[in-house]
Amino acid sequence: MNSIRPIVDTRDGRVHGRVVDGVYAFLGVPYAAPPFGADRLNPPRRPDSWSGVREATAFGAEVPQLKPDNPHWAALLPDPAVSGEDCLNLNIWTPELGSAALPVMVWIPGGMFEFGSGASYDGSRFARDGVVCVTINYRVGAEGFLYLDDGTANLGLLDEIAALRWVQQNIAAFGGSPDNVTVFGESAGAMSVGTLLGMPGADGLFRRAIAQSGAAHQATPATTALRIGRYFAEKLGVAATHEAVAAVATDRFLSAQAELKADLLAQPDPERWGAETVASTLLWQPVVDGDVIPDRPLARIAAGSAAHVDLLVGSNTEEWRLFLVVSGLIGQITEQILTGPVSVFGSMSLAAYGLPVDTALAAYWARYPEASPGDLLAAVQTDWWCRIPAIRLADAHVGPGAATYMYEFGWPSTAFDGLLGACHALEVAFVFDILGKQSEPLLGPEPPQLLADTMHAAWMSFASTGDCGWPRYDLTRRTTMCFNTTSHIATDPRAAERALWDGIR
Repeated sequence: MNSIRPIVDTRDGRVHGRVVDGVYAFLGVPYAAPPFGADRLNPPRRPDSWSGVREATAFGAEVPQLKPDNPHWAALLPDPAVSGEDCLNLNIWTPELGSAALPVMVWIPGGMFEFGSGASYDGSRFARDGVVCVTINYRVGAEGFLYLDDGTANLGLLDEIAALRWVQQNIAAFGGSPDNVTVFGESAGAMSVGTLLGMPGADGLFRRAIAQSGAAHQATPATTALRIGRYFAEKLGVAATHEAVAAVATDRFLSAQAELKADLLAQPDPERWGAETVASTLLWQPVVDGDVIPDRPLARIAAGSAAHVDLLVGSNTEEWRLFLVVSGLIGQITEQILTGPVSVFGSMSLAAYGLPVDTALAAYWARYPEASPGDLLAAVQTDWWCRIPAIRLADAHVGPGAATYMYEFGWPSTAFDGLLGACHALEVAFVFDILGKQSEPLLGPEPPQLLADTMHAAWMSFASTGDCGWPRYDLTRRTTMCFNTTSHIATDPRAAERALWDGIR
């Protein structure tokens, strides 16, 4: 290894990285073979070895994917990568090479299980402060989560496991300790983390886990997933087999995904799509197939599958305002839509989320008396998607084994005229300590660096020692760190929401 021309030996060959401001970066390193040709719609396979030295100084290809069609999203979700077949790769930032045995943090990107790239995240500040940071790609959409009854399910999650195995086998050469790995993610990345906690195939691959705005709840029953898989094959005009679907060109594959999503949004009938699919609008996500995912992840966690893994889990105060504000829908929601039938209004109807409509209206308007119908829908969706699942994951994980910690992020963005509030994904730039690189347009001007210092240090401490710096969560006090300009510790701050959603879903 050479500090001017950093070269590291991996199990598959030598890689040449770069050095910037004392941080080594190795980008686009393959952890699995390209999932195309004979490997398409199959479990990840170890990449072919190479001779000589492979350049790892620029981001690799990302997984072929559909991008959100709202023009605001391109600015809100910067993505420097381009799609390509050699897409199962990862990026590493480290302060030292060789036998330093530093803590390791492996980031799983979000993106609704439909898009996302490890190249969108900069792990250099973790490396600056003494942690090896890894960001990964994994298959999304139908490439990663198509379910038919003649092949392997949950390929995207198997990709994540393959990346974690690569870390176990190789990270020591990059200065990391394979015995001190924390897996963390946001949104679909956090849902992946929660699912991994309940997957037998992930056991032993990490010591700690952080779930930001996602938990262990988002999993489709096999019967529903099979129905969606067959609809997809019909859309492609091929037999509902992995072999037939895998033969379809990528461009047609993606356009069929878009067409199927349009069908769901235009005709959100729970009898056709399944109630949870209509509520989430996610056609592609983890599937309880009985093998890769033996049972609902939360049930397995409650039974002790992750009792040896320290957990930090939390949500943002106003998660779903992001989607309603950026789309412009927040001002278009009416009480008629909120109280209307799911089959007409889909995920904008309160009935989609399982609460009795009259009860939900009364409870949320009592809590938010100045709320518009759009504000109220955002509050319900925030609880359904993130807040209640986070609490239930913490509740399921508490026990005599590993530690459990809870947080809530409450700093409101000043972007979009302050309408976003403490919305979904807002905390990521604080966790990665990249405010100077990501001040606009999601955060607004001059976000508080002190808050980034506080959150980044807490994540670093947890990854290093398993201690976040505040009391552990338990079922008596439910201690929660509330991050804001002035952060504070609260006892059971969401008791009303817990009571309202008790027994729902």
